[in-house]
Amino acid sequence: MRLGVIDVGSNTVHLLIVDAHPGASPVPYHSQRAILRLMRYLDADGAIIEQGVRLIIDAIKESVRTAHEIGVDDLICTATSAIREAANGEEVLARIARETGAALRVLSGEDEARITMLAVRRWLGWSAGEILLFDIGGGSFEIAQGADEYPDVQVSLPLGAGRTTVNYLAEDPPTREAVSALRAHAREEFTRVREELFLDRPRPKRVVGTSKTIRSLARLIGGPPDPLTGDLAQLHYVGLREWEPTLREMPGTVREYLPGITPERGYQIMAGAVVLRTAMKVFEVETLTISPWALREGIVLRYIDALDGRGADPVDESPEA
Repeated sequence: MRLGVIDVGSNTVHLLIVDAHPGASPVPYHSQRAILRLMRYLDADGAIIEQGVRLIIDAIKESVRTAHEIGVDDLICTATSAIREAANGEEVLARIARETGAALRVLSGEDEARITMLAVRRWLGWSAGEILLFDIGGGSFEIAQGADEYPDVQVSLPLGAGRTTVNYLAEDPPTREAVSALRAHAREEFTRVREELFLDRPRPKRVVGTSKTIRSLARLIGGPPDPLTGDLAQLHYVGLREWEPTLREMPGTVREYLPGITPERGYQIMAGAVVLRTAMKVFEVETLTISPWALREGIVLRYIDALDGRGADPVDESPEA
């Protein structure tokens, strides 16, 4: 079966097409992205302005066209925090459906955390034990923890790399005072949720990071995964702390030329680094393991699981067998 996933996020509209069937790992067939940076297209009331809506619609039209040209058995369309939290989100969704034919399912922050945890667990396996998960999007920061395919506790915070850039680090490069203000706000939020939700959880065996922002920082600071050993990339708190002053002094147009930093991330990677380092500090994390699978792969896995809802055929233990 060939499946397509269109994921409308704060930074991009991403189309992922995979070949998948129950019991097998999804095999990527095609991937394409259109840059949005929707946080730049919000008015004072938090509504997406016409230019931003037009970018979304054009990107979805192109993704739908590509999916139809390739030929998919089903096309799953989702949206995350940018549309979820927009003041005119319902109007935008209706217009998208009318002009593109794509009916977007809006995921809550908790949905994002749960589905991403499913993807991470399938990638790492049961031997990973208790997992603490960090996921940074453009608009939100998800944290989840558990020992199963779905987390026992999860939370979504409005601390995404794009949102915090616009709200705190709009000056490029940012001032020390702005960075300090963002760090203080993030520390307050992470401390609150840790005390309220995570203190009673067992110490995680593995702390995992997902999303393009975290993967970009890991590529910059720790290098890529090892193709020979299969070892996953890692991101160390010490390295993040050492790189942060350098990132702060660079404008976004310079950061995008750093290893692992793409043009759409150069502007907001500084905020992502500050927020992630603060989370690692509050949760006492020295090293993150980077998972190649995240939300989109989790959406595919959950779809396949639903098709295979009966589970494996039972073993026939009758005498005639």
